[in-house]
Amino acid sequence: MLRTLWLTFAQAVTIGLALLFIVTTLKPEWAVSPSGLVRPDPQRPANSDASAPPDASAPASRDSSILSYAKAAKLATPAVVNIFTTKSVRVTPNHPLFNDPLFRRFFGDQFSQQQQTSSLGSGVIVSADGLILTNHHVVESSDEIEVLLADGRRAKAKLVGTDPETDLAVLKIALRSLPIVAFGDDTQAQIGDVVLAIGNPFGVGQTVTMGIVSALGRNQLGINTFENFIQTDAAINPGNSGGALVDTQGRLLGINTAIYSRNGGSMGIGFAIPVSTVRTVMEQIVKTGGVTRGYIGVEPQDVTPELAEAFRLPRKDGAIIAGVMRAGPADRAGVRVGDILFEVDGKPVKDTASMLNLIAQLKPGTSTRFRFLREGKQLDLNIVIGKRPKAQRQE
Repeated sequence: MLRTLWLTFAQAVTIGLALLFIVTTLKPEWAVSPSGLVRPDPQRPANSDASAPPDASAPASRDSSILSYAKAAKLATPAVVNIFTTKSVRVTPNHPLFNDPLFRRFFGDQFSQQQQTSSLGSGVIVSADGLILTNHHVVESSDEIEVLLADGRRAKAKLVGTDPETDLAVLKIALRSLPIVAFGDDTQAQIGDVVLAIGNPFGVGQTVTMGIVSALGRNQLGINTFENFIQTDAAINPGNSGGALVDTQGRLLGINTAIYSRNGGSMGIGFAIPVSTVRTVMEQIVKTGGVTRGYIGVEPQDVTPELAEAFRLPRKDGAIIAGVMRAGPADRAGVRVGDILFEVDGKPVKDTASMLNLIAQLKPGTSTRFRFLREGKQLDLNIVIGKRPKAQRQE
């Protein structure tokens, strides 16, 4: 009798455990906790209907651990515009007869045809009244300039002025409620800082690329007369010219202007004009329509270690005066060929690039102290600064 009861109890327990295993595995919502409450699904809100399917329309929450520069891009991209330019050019038919000198002497270019050419670039809105910064080479010789904003609005742009020697230009459009970009401080930038390049590469539309500051103060590249570039590996391609280089706060650090390339595309070496230069040039263009720079009329040459050793020069920095313009400011002050300039108005001259920049910042008509080395002896000369000629490419 006891044996029969024990077998019955054991079978009941076994069947109960089996049913519990099946329920908790296949229908966990049927399981009841000791308190009598239904155990909630950890993937479902406690107050939701357990039988209801997940809401596919509900937005997925963004993982806060994701590293993103979306905020910087959102602040800066509305102020970056596409620039479309057109100009008329005369094209001579491709036939040997039209290239014959005798034929051209009698008929000139009367058989040439007028054609419209177009190009594109980028620009940055920097003021609520419609001032736009871009590159000189983007708008050079253009007959018509049109600007396309990120919000889809279009407007004809007026050329306020350009500065070919820094490759900068200022445009203006007559639209209201314009987005603007905040100016950053390039003097605080460091190699390794993350930057974003914004523009319209190859005309595909507004594009944001990311990289770092690869170098600062790049010069003597032969791109512009006055060079002090921020180098970056953020992808910059044709069409990006005139666009924005911004920091991770969306502030303008520079205007993208050139790339080093063997095939026309990005190779990870791009150059931007720093915002400190941009602001100075823009303010002068807005005020006077152009840029006025100081000038002393000399041809400089870097003091290289090889030259210093060969001529036993006492310094390995500065700029050697290789030529003096007759009757120019330097000539009138007594500067001679062979003098080594190492200080302008108390500021050190490291090389010809720094010399050009220092002199360019001086106001024409003012007398400034220049410090030279002549035959191993220090010499101070006061030079009355002249105005740099527009077509002059050498100091």
